[in-house]
Amino acid sequence: MSQEEQIQQTRRKIFEELTKIVDPEIGVSIMELELIDKVDIDSGKIKVDLHLTSPFCPAVFGFKIAQDVRDNIYKLPGVEGVNVNVSNHFMADAINKQVNESKYPSKPDAA
Repeated sequence: MSQEEQIQQTRRKIFEELTKIVDPEIGVSIMELELIDKVDIDSGKIKVDLHLTSPFCPAVFGFKIAQDVRDNIYKLPGVEGVNVNVSNHFMADAINKQVNESKYPSKPDAA
């Protein structure tokens, strides 16, 4: 498999995971809400840029969404690190700092 094919396969898996993440306030997938702005893949390092439903979305929901994005993507095979960048929110800096400095979840055992 070429490197480009691997990147596309990883991208598909990332978007499958993102589809599973639901905005806890309104119960709709963050993909349906079009909250993901950009996904960069670079040798196992993933960067996700996203925005929340409004600049004043309750911070607790913003933290939950950003943490779920980071943790769900990190659990994918071949992913070595994930950086989440929330923008256009009154607590964006605090959300980004807390989420990106938090401990990674353990990866599922390889079968």
